Amino acid sequence: MFKSVTKLADGRELLYFDGTETVRDAADTRDLPALPPASELRYDPLLDEWVAIAAHRQTRAFLPPTSECPLCPSTPERATEIPAASYEVAVFENKSPSLSDRVAEGMEHPGVGRCEVVCFTDQHNSSFTRLDPERVRIVMEAWADRTAELSALPGVEQVFVFENRGEQVGVTLHHPHGQIYAFPFVTPVTRRHLAAAERNPGVHAEELASAVADDRVLGENEHWVAFVPYASRWPYEVRLLPRRRVPDLPALTAEERDSFGPVYLDVLRRLDGLHGQPMPYMAGWHQAPVRAGRDLAYLHLQVITILRAPGKLKYMAGTESVMGAFINDVRPEDAARLLREVEVSG
Repeated sequence: MFKSVTKLADGRELLYFDGTETVRDAADTRDLPALPPASELRYDPLLDEWVAIAAHRQTRAFLPPTSECPLCPSTPERATEIPAASYEVAVFENKSPSLSDRVAEGMEHPGVGRCEVVCFTDQHNSSFTRLDPERVRIVMEAWADRTAELSALPGVEQVFVFENRGEQVGVTLHHPHGQIYAFPFVTPVTRRHLAAAERNPGVHAEELASAVADDRVLGENEHWVAFVPYASRWPYEVRLLPRRRVPDLPALTAEERDSFGPVYLDVLRRLDGLHGQPMPYMAGWHQAPVRAGRDLAYLHLQVITILRAPGKLKYMAGTESVMGAFINDVRPEDAARLLREVEVSG
C-alpha cells in the first residue's frame, strides 16, 4: 500500500491510498473561503455525556446532483475536493467538521478533534458492496493508518470509523464514502462496553459462543466471524469480530486485514439481497480509546439497518429516543436465518 499526502487550497490535508506506487501531484486550484472554527462542547450532567454544538454545519452540501458531486475526481471543467483525475481511496479533512483544531477565542469547551471523509472509490454510482476484496484491503489500510495518526493528535481520546449508506439514514452525499471522527472524549457506548468487559472479561467470547450455539452465525473464515447479536436492537443487525482479541484496527495483522473483505462483502450483499433493493445501513468500528481501557476493549464492526420490511422503516420511537429502551420487531434468530437464505453472487 502506498500513501501520498498533499494539501487542499484552504490548508486541509488530503491523502491518497493506492495499491501500487502512484504519483499524486495534482494541485487544488480552487479559491476557497476560510474554514469555520471548532464546534462548542457542552456537558449534560444528567447523562454524563458531551454534546457538540456545530451550527456552521447547517450550510453543508445536501444531496447535490451527480454533476456537482464534491467527491468525484476533478476534471478540467470542474474542480472538486479531489484534485486527481482518478483515485483508488482518498481521505481528506471535512470542510464542515463537527470537531476540528481551529479553536475560536474565548470558547470555554471547544470541540477539539478532527473529522475526515474517506472515499472508497472514484466511481460515483458504485457502493462499498460492489468493491472487490483488493479494494477493501486498501480501505482497511486507510482506516488503520488514520486511526493511528489521529490517535496521536493532542486532545484526541477516541477514533471512530464509520459509514452511513442511504438517504433513509441521513446520507447527504451519494458518492460511496465513510467518515472518521477523532473525539476529545470517550464516547458513551464505549464507556459502557468497557464497563461490561471489566465486570466480565469474557463477555465477547461468550457472545460469540452463544451465536454459534443458537445458529446466528452468518459467515466466517480463519480470522473473522459475522453473526446476529442475541439482543439485537435493530431489525437486521450484524457484528463482525476478529477471532483474535485486539484493541483497534492498527493492531490487526496483514492476514487479518486480508481476510476481512470477503466476510464483510458477503454480509453487505446478503443485506442488499434481503428485500431486493440496496439496504440503508450504518456500519461503525468499535475501537479502544487512545488511553483508557485498552486492555478491556475488543475491536469489532457493528452493522445496523432500519429497513424492517420492504417499504417499512424502523423509526426511533419514544421508548428508544427518550428512554433508550429498544423494541425490535424481528427475532434475531429469524433475521440470521433470512440473511443466510439470501442467494449471493460474487
